[in-house]
Amino acid sequence: MSDADQQPGGRELTGRKVLMIFIAGFGIIIGVNLYMAFNAVSTFPGLEVSSSYADSQDFNLRRDAQEALGWNASVEVDAESGVLTLLLVDDSGQPVAPAEFEALLTRPTNRQEDQLLELTRNAGAFTAPVEVSEGRWRLRLTGTARDGTDYRHNITFTVRG
Repeated sequence: MSDADQQPGGRELTGRKVLMIFIAGFGIIIGVNLYMAFNAVSTFPGLEVSSSYADSQDFNLRRDAQEALGWNASVEVDAESGVLTLLLVDDSGQPVAPAEFEALLTRPTNRQEDQLLELTRNAGAFTAPVEVSEGRWRLRLTGTARDGTDYRHNITFTVRG
C-alpha cells in the first residue's frame, strides 16, 4: 500500500469508509430537504379565494371602483408600546370614514399570530393595540365606502427589533 492510499495518522481509506461518507453526506442533504418541505407545507396559510377564476371575472370593475375612491393607506407600528396607527386619507389628504371597516394583521407565512384589530378613531387616524415581534407583517384592510364601493388593500411592512 502506498502513502497516497492512507489518511493522516496512518489509517487506511477503504471502500467501506468512502461508502459511509457518501451515505452520510446524502443522508444529511435528504434530511434537510425533508425538513424544509415539511415546514413549507405546514406553514402555508391556504387559499386567498375559493375560485380564482370566478374572482377574476369582475376584478377590473372592482379595482376601477376602488381606485375612483382615491383612498391612500399607510401604517406605522410602535413595537415597544404595542400600537398600530393606520392613516387612511383621500386624494386631498383628508381622513376617510368608511361605512364598514375591518383590519386583520397577519404574518405572510402563517396564521399563528393573526390578530383581528379593534380600530378606534384617534385624531383622524385609526389606532389599535397589537402584539408584534420582529419580522414581516401584512395588514389586510377590507371595508365598504359610504357609497357602497368595496375596499380591499394589503400593506406589507417590516417590524425591526
